[in-house]
Amino acid sequence: MPNSLSPADQQSAIIAALNVRSNIEPAEEAERRINFLYQQLVKSGRAALVLGISGGVDSLTAGILSQKAVELARAKGLQAQFIAMRLPYGTQKDEADAQRSLEAIKPDVILTVDVKPASDAMLASVKAANVIFPDVNVEDFILGNIKARQRMIAQYAVAGNTDGLVVGTDHAAEAVTGFFTKYGDGGCDVAPLSGLTKRQVRSLAHHFGVDAILVNKIPTADLETLAPMKPDEASLGLGYAEIDDYLEGKKIDVEAAARLANRYHLTAHKRSGPITPSDTDA
Repeated sequence: MPNSLSPADQQSAIIAALNVRSNIEPAEEAERRINFLYQQLVKSGRAALVLGISGGVDSLTAGILSQKAVELARAKGLQAQFIAMRLPYGTQKDEADAQRSLEAIKPDVILTVDVKPASDAMLASVKAANVIFPDVNVEDFILGNIKARQRMIAQYAVAGNTDGLVVGTDHAAEAVTGFFTKYGDGGCDVAPLSGLTKRQVRSLAHHFGVDAILVNKIPTADLETLAPMKPDEASLGLGYAEIDDYLEGKKIDVEAAARLANRYHLTAHKRSGPITPSDTDA
């Protein structure tokens, strides 16, 4: 997407690229995405969906869609199960919310894998190779990405053992900002929330009757050990309301719109496969 486009044209191009619709009907959208997951199970010949449940509204909503998809598959005579995974780094501060999410989802199977031993061991191994981080904040940020990738390793281990597909939670408000870990939470087989804004994800959760406390919970990736439960919006420097407005084609503050477009361009590598020679040929 050329940066020579006007801000309005850039906005329109980003909306189109991320397949965002300005308005959705939650019941219809939920049904469409349940059927999407069911069809992916059928097409792939797989027998399970696997998803990490964090305690946030994204994984909660994707979890409900996944559970309903496997129930649909079973109603049609197929063998299918949904495996919800808890993937804490030691003790998670909002574990109660994660447990409430599981109660709302009612998954077929719940597995818990603590990623702390593997994450800490990887960081220690890297440091033992004489990698020196410039300061504790950079080291903590790198550890956060290691945590996210260890979580995906665990999910793929379980999916490999159960003939399953790994479900991701990425949606348009994360995609436009690149606010996910490449090959971590950004690595999955199916992404049922793709194209939705954050408020649209919440509308699906509300449609499913989820407690408002979970629906409206302040989003946090919770990857930084030095800043536990740090809100996403603090990291982004942008509010989800204005990100959603932008993606739904509304006018937002000019500076915020420029920052969003810039983040979209800078994080393009996160939304594509590995860059190849043909990608860079003049």
